[in-house]
This record gives sequence, structure tokens and C-alpha cells, in this order.
Amino acid sequence: MIAWRYLRAKRAEGGVSVMTWISLIGITLAVFALIATLAVRSGFRAEFVDTILGSNAHLTVYHMQRVDEFGRTTRTLPDYASMAEGVRKVPGVIRVAPLVKGQVMANVPGSNAGVEVFGIKAEDIAQIPRVANPETGRGDLARFGDGVAIGSGVALTLGVGVGDTIKLISPNGVKTAFGTSPRVKAYEVVYIFTAGRYDIDKTRIYMPFAEAQLYFNRDAVADELEVIVAEPEKVENLTTAVAQAAGTGTLIWTWQDASGGFLDALEIEDNVMFVILSVLVLIATMNIVSGLIMLVKNKGRDIGILRTMGLTEGSVMRVFFICGSFTGIIGTALGVILGCLFALYIDPIFAFVNYLAGGGVWDPSIRGIYALPAKLQVGDVLSAVSLSLGLSFVVTIFPARRAARMNPVEALRYE
Repeated sequence: MIAWRYLRAKRAEGGVSVMTWISLIGITLAVFALIATLAVRSGFRAEFVDTILGSNAHLTVYHMQRVDEFGRTTRTLPDYASMAEGVRKVPGVIRVAPLVKGQVMANVPGSNAGVEVFGIKAEDIAQIPRVANPETGRGDLARFGDGVAIGSGVALTLGVGVGDTIKLISPNGVKTAFGTSPRVKAYEVVYIFTAGRYDIDKTRIYMPFAEAQLYFNRDAVADELEVIVAEPEKVENLTTAVAQAAGTGTLIWTWQDASGGFLDALEIEDNVMFVILSVLVLIATMNIVSGLIMLVKNKGRDIGILRTMGLTEGSVMRVFFICGSFTGIIGTALGVILGCLFALYIDPIFAFVNYLAGGGVWDPSIRGIYALPAKLQVGDVLSAVSLSLGLSFVVTIFPARRAARMNPVEALRYE
């Protein structure tokens, strides 16, 4: 009751309502910034990983460099069918698909684009989540055997749509007496996909596996095996088993090997940002100390009277501890509400900011994904709440102890 009365007291009555409001707003903004940053961090990592796992192999099997029967250096897999069958039997492996890959030039009259072609079977492309998504795809993937599937970025660069025809030009074509003649072949665009990654949508084309073998001169061979596992985060545990099942001379490359450096950089940046924002929360909670010290000074006479009436040091300490901690609790609660609302409604908020800035706030060619993501996690919210409340309670102890140890005789000497 006494603590609540002190918190409501006006400045003219010896209260410090202005300082209380400053502390409250500071803690609210600090907790909001911490939760918003943690949510964006989690969302960015989840979106980045999801776009990788949703449109790429979790684990790739390819062959060591060797010399074939014609004296050519190659890395192809001549026995890819039996190798794929052996890898499928490894516990934890969901799907294995042979691939033929090559880089070519996509052409339409007046426009060109460098693209990477993936030769894949129709039943395998239908199981790639980010490619076969009917909500983002255009066209009919069931007609994949009649043409090619291209990324939305490729379609935008070339200015083509479903039903249009594009030419693929490969420098490694037919060998003649006058040298190697480029291979040029036209294909109908039967499907346009949006994987969610700018670099994938901008450069990738899927072609039927048998046609890719013919186009890239991969007769009866594949370039690599695309392996999808049940637990992508634990893919390192399967590398040995997959390598043994694939046979001697094969090499393994996981998605973590390809993107591990970026994920490590994200982890370091996350830790640094958490420390910086923790300092921000600490600075905000230090306002509680200033407010309480002023409150103790203004209420010195009241403390002396309460002590002479029999109130113990512990009771006085609890009064001022409640004053400080109550500010921290309310500020933390408001910060959590604002932070959660920001994470839940980040799309309209970001659209509004983009509108105010005149567009171009987010460049997908640099960021890799098309929008700023946010993922609200219970652990992040609890971390922010624990940090804010812990600091609020700790910094409140010192001015509360000062009030409890005040000598009532000194407090009332000049009253």
C-alpha cells in the first residue's frame, strides 16, 4: 500500500512521477527492441535455411575426378542407379535423385540470361517443396516432360511466360572436324516457380533428366545424386553411412558445408547484437536507480516516522523494492506486448516503412530473400523478460537498502 502510494504521488507531494515515467518508457523501448531484434534474427535464419532446404539437396554425392575409357577427365557417376538404390537404404534418407547439371545461355529474341540447368526426373521435381508449391508456381508441373521449368527471375529477365519458347545454348555441343559446335535447342516453358531465394529464381532451370543427358552429352551417366534426409540439421551424422553406401571414390557435400560460413557469421552477429541490446536494457533499468534515489531523498521524513512507529529495516526495504520492481515489471510487460505485435505484424509495418521511403528499402539481390522475416519464439521472449526483470530487481536493491539503513534520528533531526 505504501509503495503504491509513493508511485502515484505527484512531484509536489514529494513523489518522482516524472522519473518513474522515464524509467517505464525506457524499459519498454529496450525490451521492445530486444524482442524485435531476436524475432527478426530467428526469422531471417529460419527463412534462409528453409529456402536452402526447400529447393536444394541436403546432401550431395559426386565422384572424385577420374579418367574415363576415352581418356577424358570426368566426375560423372556411371552406375548412378545402383548407387542411388544403395543410398536410399541408409536410415534417415528420404529421397535420392540423380541429377545432370550444366551452365548454359538462355535466349529469346532481344534478351539473354546465364542460367544453370538441373536435369531431374519428373517424380523427383514434384517432391521439391519450394519448386512444386502450387501457391507460388505458375503453369502445369504435370507437363514437365514436354518442356522446362524456369525460375521466376529467369522469366522476368527474359520476359517470357508459361507457353512461351526459349532457346538454350551450350558451348559444349557436337564435335566436328572444324571443332566443337555449340548446341542450340528450343524448349517450351511449362512451369514457372518461385523458390523464395533470389539467386535460385534468377538462375535456375529444370529440364527432364533424359533430355538433359542428351543435351549435355551425359549418355547413361549422372553428374551427382541429390539426397534429402529426415533431419537436415543433423545431416553430418549421415555422411559416413551415405559415403559407404555410395561406394569408393565418392565424395559428400552437405548443405552445411555450402552455407556453414554464412550461418556461423549469423550466429556471431546474433550474439553481438544480444550483448549490445542487453547493455541498452541495463541503461534503461539504471533510470530506476535515479528515480528511487530521488524518492528516498524526498521521503526521508516519512521513512523516519515509519521507523519510529516500529517498521523494520526489512519492511522499509520491501517498500522501495516494490516501487522499483513494479516499474520494471510494467515496463517489461509493455515491451513484450509491443515486441510481439511487431513480430506478428511485421509485413504491414515493413510495407509502410517501404512506402514512406519510396521503395527499394530491401534489395533481394543483396539479402537473398524477398522480404524481412520475423519469427516469434517463446525462448527469445523468455530471454528478454528474464534479462529485463533480473536487471530491474538487481538495480533496485541498492537504493532500497539505502532507504532501509537510514537513521530515523538523522531523518527527523530538522523536522
